[in-house]
Amino acid sequence: MSARTIVLVVYDGFQLIDLAGPLDVLAAANRAFDTPAYRLITASPGGRAIAVSGGASIAVDRALEEIASGADDIDTLMVIGGDGAFAPDVSSEVARHLPTLARRSRRITSVCAGALILAAAGLLDGFHATTHWGACDHLARRYPRVTVEPDRIYVHDRDRWTSAGVTAGIDLALALVEADLGAEVAQLIARHFVVFVRRAGGQEQYSAQLRSQPARTPSIRAIQQWLPDHLHEDLTIATLAERAGMSQRTFARSFSAETGSTPALFIETLRVEAARRMLETTDLTVDAIARAVGYKHGKTLHRVIARRLSTTPDRYRQHFATTPAARRAAKAI
Repeated sequence: MSARTIVLVVYDGFQLIDLAGPLDVLAAANRAFDTPAYRLITASPGGRAIAVSGGASIAVDRALEEIASGADDIDTLMVIGGDGAFAPDVSSEVARHLPTLARRSRRITSVCAGALILAAAGLLDGFHATTHWGACDHLARRYPRVTVEPDRIYVHDRDRWTSAGVTAGIDLALALVEADLGAEVAQLIARHFVVFVRRAGGQEQYSAQLRSQPARTPSIRAIQQWLPDHLHEDLTIATLAERAGMSQRTFARSFSAETGSTPALFIETLRVEAARRMLETTDLTVDAIARAVGYKHGKTLHRVIARRLSTTPDRYRQHFATTPAARRAAKAI
C-alpha cells in the first residue's frame, strides 16, 4: 500500500501534547507494517520553527505556503490545538491556507482548539464538531453555523473529524487508524500506549466543583461546598433555598447567575461523579450506588449516565474499575 500523506499544522502557541499524541499513534501504525502506512509532515506558516505553549520550540518539515501551492494529494489535514488558536493574528495566518489544502485532502481534522482555526477558515460550517470543553461555548458563539457537541471525545461528520481537549487527540488518532487500517491494528497500538481504543463516555469527565465558578454570595457558596457530602438527602429547591435563607425564586436565579449552572444540573453532575467513583472503586450494585447518590431506583441512574456519559454503569465499571473489589464486580457482569 502507498503511504497516506498526513499534514499536521502547527503555529506559535500550539500545545505539544496535542501534536505528540496523534504523531506517536500514527508513527506506531507505521511500525506495524513493513512499508509505512503514513507519510507524516509537520508544517507551519513560513516553515519557521514554532514556539510551543510553555516556552520550548520545534522545527517543522515544510512551510504551509509551499504545501498549499503544490499539487500533491493530501490524505489527512490535521490542525493541532493550543492557546495560539485563540489569537486572531495567529489563527488568520493559518486559516487563510486551509481552504486550498482542504480541497486536496480526503479528510480534514483537528485536535482540541484546532477546531477554532478550522471554523475560522469556514471548514466546519454545516458540520457537527467538538473541541476542548473550555472552548465549546466560544466555538458555538463565534461560529453559529457549526453544530457544537460539547460532551464528545471526538466527532466524525462526513469527512470532518474533530476532537476534544489534549489527550483526546490520541482517541482521534486511534479512530483514524481504525478507519484506515482496521480494528486489529488500532487495538495493538492502544495496548502499547495503555489506552482504550474507544474511551467510554464523553469529555464531561472533570469535577463539577472545578467546572463551576464559586458563588459570590456566602450562603450559596456554602451550599456548593455542602452538597457533595449530602447527595442522598432531600435536595429540592425548597430545601436548598431555606438553607440559604432565600426565597426559592431568588435562590434559583442567584445560584445560576453566580455559578453558571442551575441547581438541578449542578446536583446531577455531582451525583454522576459520585456514582462514577463508586463504580470505579467498590463492588456495590448499581441499585445500591443509585440510592447512595440520591436516586430511588437504579433505572434512574442508568438513564442519567447514558445521557451524560454515553455509556452504561456496567460498561463504565468494566472500563474504569481500579480496585480488586470493583474489578471482581466488573468480571461478574
